[in-house]
Amino acid sequence: MEQRLAAVLTLGCKLNLADSAEIAAGLRARGYRVVDHVCEADAYVINTCSVTHVADAKSRKLIRSIRRLAPGAAVAVAGCYPNSAGHEAVRELGADFVAGTREADRAAVVDFLASARPAAAAPPAPEPLLAPGLTRAFIRAQEGCNDVCAFCIVPRTRGRETSRPPHAVAADVQRAVEAGAREVVITGTQLGAWGRDVDPPMRPHHLISAILERTDVPRLRFSSLQPQDITPELLALWSDPRLMPHFHLALQSGSDAVLAAMRRRYTARDFLLAAERIRAAVPSVAITTDVIAGFPGETEADFAATLALCREVGFARVHAFPYSPRSRTAAARMPGQLAPEVKKERMARLLALGEELSLAFRRAHRGSVRPVLWEEPREGGWFGHTDTYVPVYLEAPGADLRNRITPVELGEVYHDGVRGALPATEAP
Repeated sequence: MEQRLAAVLTLGCKLNLADSAEIAAGLRARGYRVVDHVCEADAYVINTCSVTHVADAKSRKLIRSIRRLAPGAAVAVAGCYPNSAGHEAVRELGADFVAGTREADRAAVVDFLASARPAAAAPPAPEPLLAPGLTRAFIRAQEGCNDVCAFCIVPRTRGRETSRPPHAVAADVQRAVEAGAREVVITGTQLGAWGRDVDPPMRPHHLISAILERTDVPRLRFSSLQPQDITPELLALWSDPRLMPHFHLALQSGSDAVLAAMRRRYTARDFLLAAERIRAAVPSVAITTDVIAGFPGETEADFAATLALCREVGFARVHAFPYSPRSRTAAARMPGQLAPEVKKERMARLLALGEELSLAFRRAHRGSVRPVLWEEPREGGWFGHTDTYVPVYLEAPGADLRNRITPVELGEVYHDGVRGALPATEAP
């Protein structure tokens, strides 16, 4: 039987990337050839996002586009958007099969496509989680969120918290390494909550310790955390050079009044202290963050406090979002909803500050030597990321650096990253 082609298309967060990798592995095990880009295929999986209205719109647009591109193909839609919009609404967009965000949903997607579009005979051995040619794997350690942040619909789309056992996560990490991954990113809906639903409760440092002890992973990243997750036990693990000096610490606002209205579980001072602890424990660390502009009731003084805190921390990158009302959330019903032009103006200032801080971080490291994982050829040379997740562009015509980790001298700012130069001892 001719091998059929499936395109697995992903919108949204790193957890969605991990979920898509799981679906793709299942499809390869059923005999499909799998790609991660839009093309003419026999079957499609659209793994959606619903964190904002913009994400909803992107999900709807992609579903409609794929249905027009391939009217005869099997189209399965999964992820957060079906859980927020309703499965019937997704079917009306052109989906043949609709699923949610849980493990059983991902298995159901694979089963549906395997029966709707039978592929070639399955290979005799289990397929790895890492797709051929990739250098970085995303592994899910936790699912769901019990927090009730006023602006967030994710607890409704992802459900209650469940933690995967450390041995299961470590086994997936090792599988990815054996398949060729040089870097693994551990993801979750609320990763700092890992372990608090088990008996006896555990903390994220227990999970990281298990991964380091049980795997040969060369580079390990731990996805988004909050200030209350930054404990001495956690930071002590960063003495292991396999843990990358990069923390994504979600801020959302620098105003205590806004943080309280958001139902975040920390204050601005808590955040600053967490950042200070990280910098003291991890030299040359990169701290990145998420910030929301224009939350209901946010005053100019509140927003100024956010800008001031961002400057004080000196983030390597700021992911900025305008507040987006989500139905069935507390914030959507709050008084003090800001006018679109106010949110737009504050977003412009936040984006400008984010770019200023990013440039300062990259310029501060000019002349330093950092390890870079080379991921793909680009612009006639090579593209990769430092251990601090700074994009690096290298002029190396004719070289083959894919999936190698080499020391690189960082140069001037270029595009969203920096230019790099290989030391003489590393020249290809």
